[in-house]
Amino acid sequence: MSDERPAQTSSSFHFIAGLSTGILSASLLQPADLLKTRVQQAHSTSLLQTFRGITQGPNSLRQLWRGTLPSVIRTGFGSALYFSTLNALRQHVSRSNLLASAGMASVVQTNPRRTPSSSSSSSSSSSSLPQLSNLANLTTGAIARASAGLIMMPITVIKVRYESNLYAYRSLLGAGSAILKHEGPRGFFSGFGATAIRDAPYAGLYVVFYEQSKRRLSQLKDATAPVGGEMKRSSSVPINFASGVLAAGLATALTNPFDAVKTRLQLMPGRYENMVQASRQMVREEGVRSLFDGLGLRMGRKAVSSALAWTLYEELVRRAEGGTWREASTSL
Repeated sequence: MSDERPAQTSSSFHFIAGLSTGILSASLLQPADLLKTRVQQAHSTSLLQTFRGITQGPNSLRQLWRGTLPSVIRTGFGSALYFSTLNALRQHVSRSNLLASAGMASVVQTNPRRTPSSSSSSSSSSSSLPQLSNLANLTTGAIARASAGLIMMPITVIKVRYESNLYAYRSLLGAGSAILKHEGPRGFFSGFGATAIRDAPYAGLYVVFYEQSKRRLSQLKDATAPVGGEMKRSSSVPINFASGVLAAGLATALTNPFDAVKTRLQLMPGRYENMVQASRQMVREEGVRSLFDGLGLRMGRKAVSSALAWTLYEELVRRAEGGTWREASTSL
């Protein structure tokens, strides 16, 4: 008897899938990222004033996409590292029940993938990923994001400074040389503490909210589907995208203060020494609202970019593993 479970995709596939989705979202949404950086660097400037200042200047369209190259490198390779690491962690946890053995949580589903024969007999789902507990999702998401963030930190600093109007970098090499000359190697990791505290909880919360939203929306879909119906690909795509939007909105709202502090540390390292001092100084001089500068832009960008990246990523995984299984079944 043949094994009916789909063959799992390789780590290189998840790396390439993450790279592709990251490049696409970064290219499309660079103007939103640039506007967020400009608003956060100067609390007194509103979004409308910032937008008008850019569009009324020379080469306005080009200016809105300033910093696209470092953004594409950072988001593309950051997503590639994140998705490949996250997949490896989730597969390991789902197979070994690691968190459950530590007394922390239980894995919802021990099989890494649902079998085609079981998909119709069990509750249908829009997910093509291993089904883990909330704590397992939170932990694996946070570890994967923090690891990718550390590796991509130097290009992240260059990206933020490119988007700002406080620096006049003309090339990636020139930016790297200037940072190394004036700030030393430490300059490439400015704001890493705030970045890690922002990214790790964001990624962990995102995966939890994302998986829970997919589960709830799939259940609603089940309630209106015919008895014995099975989740179709045409239904899973909108469910995954809607879940991505909801998850990103919630996770972004909870972690925005760290993003605001991170931006100040990376743009003005001479004025802000560390995360705690920067937070206190921002609140003292500009009020608590300064910690939520750029929230609307960040929520909008994150909602679209995360939903787009995760929906495309899951669809690529679904098609690759489904196609691999069908080819194996045909040859038997």
